[in-house]
Amino acid sequence: MPSLSYIPQMSMTSIFDILVVAFLVYEFLKLVKGTRAIPMLVAVVILGAAFWIAHFEALKTVDWLITTLLPYAIFALIVVFGAEIRHALARLGRRLSAVRGGAFNGADSYEDIVLAANHFSQTVTGALIVIEREIGLRTFIESGVPLDANLSFDLLVTIFRPSAPLHDGAVIVQKGRIAAAACFLPLSMNPVLSTQFGTRHRAAIGITEETDAVSVVVSEETGSISIAVGGQIERDITVEYLRERLSEVLRRYVPAATLPTTITDRELAAEEREVERLSHNKDLAEGAER
Repeated sequence: MPSLSYIPQMSMTSIFDILVVAFLVYEFLKLVKGTRAIPMLVAVVILGAAFWIAHFEALKTVDWLITTLLPYAIFALIVVFGAEIRHALARLGRRLSAVRGGAFNGADSYEDIVLAANHFSQTVTGALIVIEREIGLRTFIESGVPLDANLSFDLLVTIFRPSAPLHDGAVIVQKGRIAAAACFLPLSMNPVLSTQFGTRHRAAIGITEETDAVSVVVSEETGSISIAVGGQIERDITVEYLRERLSEVLRRYVPAATLPTTITDRELAAEEREVERLSHNKDLAEGAER
């Protein structure tokens, strides 16, 4: 029976070391779960196992090939998993910002976005609005038409009017101002996403996968409102929930406002007929008095 003295003693440093490695492995697996990196990761593991077997079975030619190509394989993995590495660094940056209290603290109200989303939903107008937080969106701002204008309901409605030249692409809001319109955004390549998502929704998700931005998107087919945060999208939400969600993710109070209602042509014609009827009755009354 082996002596217990040969059992290695676990120190606090060893336990901490194991926990750190376990955390890194868990975060990596959570990061690549449901993405296109999984099949590539499986292929890398299979190739590594095959090369390991070849090394111990004394396959000299294969072993020489492994020894020659191994230094370049590291750079190949960086290229293959470039997007996932970029997402991991962005997520780490967001967590560090949260730890030091880096929450959005802009003084301008984003109620205009809520009102605009309600208008777009009623008129079934496609729209995509991206709100910058800690991670800068300068690269995407430069891909569009610079505006640097005050954020307002009227300007958003004007930009996304179907006949307007800037309605395609995204509007990026930076520090309470509309930085640019007609911006190009990266499309999400997540295979788990429903095939019902079009380019606008995939762009709304894609920008939140690479940055900590918040996207508000309105479907041009159904008029449904959605919000994307952290690579996750919430579909078919109400205007009230949008207001609450923006208040939550931006960590500030968004005051409620009276939502504008869209007057249809039929209602407008009915109001005009009513005005004409009242005016006619008034003329008759004045004629009778004479």
